[in-house]
Amino acid sequence: MTNEEAARAALADAVKEIEHHVAAAGWDGPVRVFALVRTQHALQAEPGLASQLTPEVLAAATGDAWHLTSVEQEDLPAAPDLESLLAGLSWPDAVDGMAVTVERVVLPPAAEADMPEDPDAALEYLLQHPEREDVRLAVGALRDGPSWCAVRARAHDTDDQVGQGPDLVPGLVAAVRSTFD
Repeated sequence: MTNEEAARAALADAVKEIEHHVAAAGWDGPVRVFALVRTQHALQAEPGLASQLTPEVLAAATGDAWHLTSVEQEDLPAAPDLESLLAGLSWPDAVDGMAVTVERVVLPPAAEADMPEDPDAALEYLLQHPEREDVRLAVGALRDGPSWCAVRARAHDTDDQVGQGPDLVPGLVAAVRSTFD
């Protein structure tokens, strides 16, 4: 496996783990942000971290130089929207990547064409539309590396129904990547 393939696999595992963790808290949750650090590097910098990790995680990290540990960021700065929040984030060099989870309401493209221009009317239209779909997005990216996305629909809320891929939500992937600029 090449270094890029190993990095992508580690990121996919981390995003999947984050999505499952957030899913366990149920729906209608806040935006959540996670720093991603290579576990081996984190253990070298902070040996006490080993006592906080499960034996399975320690074993995985020992065998995989790209194994990632996610660290949820608490006390996020106030922001009027997700784009502003992400634009205001920056990471020290020790952070190898980041991930964000957010819930959204989506409509089929044909239904979006009929959405009113007025923001209040558009919100009402969106919330009342019979074809609306609530989704949770988990998007991660490594600094100068791959991205990975996981998408869970409320209507299909099981772990085996989570869609995954490298660029399922391109706009959010770009916003996540911008936190490393």
